[in-house]
Amino acid sequence: MGFKLGSERGNYATGGEIKTKMRFGKQAGEDGSVPGTPVIRVPLDEDVMGEANMDGTIYVNENIIPGSEEDRQVINHEMRHATDMKLGKLAYDDNSVTYNGEVFIRETINGRDMIKVDGVWKEAGDTGFPWEDDANNGNH
Repeated sequence: MGFKLGSERGNYATGGEIKTKMRFGKQAGEDGSVPGTPVIRVPLDEDVMGEANMDGTIYVNENIIPGSEEDRQVINHEMRHATDMKLGKLAYDDNSVTYNGEVFIRETINGRDMIKVDGVWKEAGDTGFPWEDDANNGNH
């Protein structure tokens, strides 16, 4: 016997506004959350806009205006990383970043988070990392 999904989604009210349980995009609310990926606004370093975490959450700098174009761009970028992590394409810990099976050593050098790429130490968040280049270009 087959399973048939009913059309009843259910509604609820928040702040006097009726909302549906199945919401995406702008309808998802100000936090920009994506189903299955919580978006959490936190204090981050001034030059850090967002972070995708191994636990499946995304941090967005609390200084970014919710719902703004910058907010959407940051969430979109970090969602690419979160998707890569869920697929096993990207993983990180305190000692390394693994991307497409290649391990990149990670160390704190002079108080800065550094990652070795092609024999050169670069500060995390800088340009030239393959996972950042792919996330910026939308490649998966």
